[in-house]
Amino acid sequence: MHMIGDESIFLVGPMGAGKSTVGRLLSSMLGREFIDSDAEIVRRAGMDIPGIFAQRGEEGFRELEAEILADLTSRRGLVLATGGGAVKRPENRQCLMNRGRSFYLLATPEVQFARTRGDSQRPLLRNDDPLGTLRRLFAERDPLYREAAGDVVDTSGLSPRQVAESIVGLLTVRKES
Repeated sequence: MHMIGDESIFLVGPMGAGKSTVGRLLSSMLGREFIDSDAEIVRRAGMDIPGIFAQRGEEGFRELEAEILADLTSRRGLVLATGGGAVKRPENRQCLMNRGRSFYLLATPEVQFARTRGDSQRPLLRNDDPLGTLRRLFAERDPLYREAAGDVVDTSGLSPRQVAESIVGLLTVRKES
C-alpha cells in the first residue's frame, strides 16, 4: 500500500496526542521506516530528555532538536513522529511543510493530561499545575501545528488505529484527486 511514492509523513502535535503510537502503526500499514525524533535525540545525545534539559536547558534541547529534524526531514519514505515543541522554531516548521506530508494530531489539554499523567519523561509537566501548563502550551502551539501541517486529525475519542486509518484515508484521497 504505497499511495504516496516516497514522500515522507510527519506527525506533529502536542504531547499525549499519540504521535509515536500512531506513527508506529502507520509505518507498519505503509511498509515504511518509523522514527521518533525524541528517541533519536536521546540516542544521539546519549542521555534522556530530562537529562538534556538539566544539562543544556530547553534552548539547548531545541537546538539539538532542530539539527536532528533538519537531518530526518531530508530523508525520503519514512514516518516521523516529532516532539511536541518541534514547531516552536520557524526553520522546523519550514522543513515539516516543505519536505513531506504533515499531519497535526489534535488533542485537547484535558485529553493530553489524561494520557500523560504519571509520565516522568516530560520535563515541562514537572510542576504543581500540569493541566494549566498543557492549556498554556496548547494556546501557544496550536497555531504553529496548524501552520506546519496540511491536515488536522482530531484524536479525541479515537483509538490509535482509527487515527492511523484516518491518515491513510487522507493520503488515498489526496493521491486520487
